[in-house]
Amino acid sequence: MRLADITDLTDQISLTPLQALGIPIAIVGAVVLSLGTQFQHRGVSMVEGKASQSGASIDLHQLGMLVRRPSWVVGTAMLGLAALMQLWALSLAPLIVVQPLGAVALVITAIVNARIARHRLDSPTINSILFCLIGIGIFVGVAAVFAVEHPISDRQLLTVLCLLVVVGIGLGLAWWRWRNRASAIFYVIAAGVLYGFVVTLMKVVLNRITTGNFEWLTIVCLVGVVAALVFGGYFVQLAHASGPPDLVIAGLTVVDPLIAVLIGVTVLGEAAQTPPWALIVFALAGGLAVFGVFQLARHHPQLQTTTLLEDDE
Repeated sequence: MRLADITDLTDQISLTPLQALGIPIAIVGAVVLSLGTQFQHRGVSMVEGKASQSGASIDLHQLGMLVRRPSWVVGTAMLGLAALMQLWALSLAPLIVVQPLGAVALVITAIVNARIARHRLDSPTINSILFCLIGIGIFVGVAAVFAVEHPISDRQLLTVLCLLVVVGIGLGLAWWRWRNRASAIFYVIAAGVLYGFVVTLMKVVLNRITTGNFEWLTIVCLVGVVAALVFGGYFVQLAHASGPPDLVIAGLTVVDPLIAVLIGVTVLGEAAQTPPWALIVFALAGGLAVFGVFQLARHHPQLQTTTLLEDDE
């Protein structure tokens, strides 16, 4: 490749050096997220006693027990640190570049969990993780070239808040209707969807605070963030109680960024300069990543072992 070609390619990348700093920060945050998820899963498993693939529940008494579990407290603190690092990265770089990088946590969690649970990662599980990583990797590669940021209008922000209300009510009704039969994949997707809104709204709040535009709509955003965090966090605990940690992290690092990016593309205009062919690549890459999550839920060795035990009973 000629030097001129490399220069032309560099000129096409829209990220500034300061924005690019958000990428390593997001990767380190993903590592902390992975370890925190493992600790939190251990705490939930000890309180829940025995994980099951469906019908998981955590009552107020169990929530009180969780707060007294050192592993759960440490894991929650690490997740809080990971969230702060993610916000730092988001304050530097566009959402559709930074957010998908959390998929790095999926690999780390899968390896650590396999060693702790003393099982081997079989071919279907490895392939599922690869689907997630390849899909997210392609997504980030294209986004790094074409992603741009624009000032977010009040109308766009109100649209995001209305979507959050509609999605939140829909997920709440679905959980109430099928809570006794809901599987780990439901809780994983529900948490990922809600956290996708959390990331988007926090990106907006950070932008408004840095520009001195802190008014009533910003406060409404913070209320929405807190509500989505509370319900999303509860779904995460239910996911821990009914599935392995790498499935939980798959939802948080694949579904979460896909929702955030979908909002960024359709509502916030972060892909306004993206050509049609790149949008098609976005859709295909996102579909591949989601397919990987479903395959992971279907073929994970821990879930298969749990199912066999329940069938024997």
